[in-house]
Amino acid sequence: MSEVELTPIRPGHEFDVDQVDRYMREHVSGYRGPFAVQQFEGGQSNPTFLLETSTRHYVMRKQPPGNLLPSAHAVDREFRVMAALHDTDVPVPEMLALCEDTNVVGTKFYIMSMVEGRLYTKTALPDLPKDQRSLVYHDMARILASLHRVDPTAVGLESFGRPGNYYARQVSRWSRQYQASETETINAMNHLIEWLPAHLPDETPPVIVHGDFRLGNVLLHETEPTVVAVLDWELSTLGDGLADLGYWCQEYYGERSEKPGGIAGMDLDSIGIPNEQDLIKSYCHYYGRDKIENWLFYVIYNLFRSAGIIQGVYKRGLNGNASSDMALEYEGVARKRSELAWQLVEEFSAN
Repeated sequence: MSEVELTPIRPGHEFDVDQVDRYMREHVSGYRGPFAVQQFEGGQSNPTFLLETSTRHYVMRKQPPGNLLPSAHAVDREFRVMAALHDTDVPVPEMLALCEDTNVVGTKFYIMSMVEGRLYTKTALPDLPKDQRSLVYHDMARILASLHRVDPTAVGLESFGRPGNYYARQVSRWSRQYQASETETINAMNHLIEWLPAHLPDETPPVIVHGDFRLGNVLLHETEPTVVAVLDWELSTLGDGLADLGYWCQEYYGERSEKPGGIAGMDLDSIGIPNEQDLIKSYCHYYGRDKIENWLFYVIYNLFRSAGIIQGVYKRGLNGNASSDMALEYEGVARKRSELAWQLVEEFSAN
């Protein structure tokens, strides 16, 4: 059973439905209103809504209310990258309209087509037959490799990220954003903020990086173990594709108890999920590369980065302007992620 959850519009996320209806009549080709609206439970960063008319379903994604951190909640970047990828091998929803006029609903937002599919967030895929689980993971590896093989210039994204120093800029960005959201002293995060800039890998030609590639951000075909849409491109940019792969492979690390329904600590063979090395080999096969040097760096970097992201979500929860009531459940998660990363640093240094 897929895990798409819809609720009435939650307090603090209300918007003027009539204003959006008028906007869509003017800017969305073929739109015939009015629409009924519900809010997706997911989307910790940018509130996401299902707009249902009598003939078609749309999705609206907007910035959250309240004061926003610099460069965060970039719905305009999401719109741009998905529009650029629409005719590539990377499956994305059709982009229909981007509204940068904050007078309409108070924030920027965009409208896209609704893709029918199944959403799963439990990475052990307990609701799928065992023989389909590996197929899902390998198809995700194929899609990720396809993304990284897209020529940014060919799709008009050559200016989508600043050139050079990708990891240096990313570490600096997430260090600043973590510090802006800090609610307690986490020694491991402070150690990582010092260690990472001194251990950056060599620069590679830039590719399109999703920034949040994981099972919970893809839709599966309604009956087949294949990906029909990659969602949530807010963190996308130009950079090193191994950042995406390392982010995805975080799922293999940590304690089982920390990720109910996850694959960390599981006997993967028994449930039909490829192990980390098999997943890396699958990605390399589809991308066309032999091996990856200093693999552990990419996991350490991503544990640090995700700790910073999660800390931001938790802080928005404390401030009362998170996209989901689940935000407060992230209390202590940034500490656990960063402490695990620092343990891996010690292992990395020992080798």
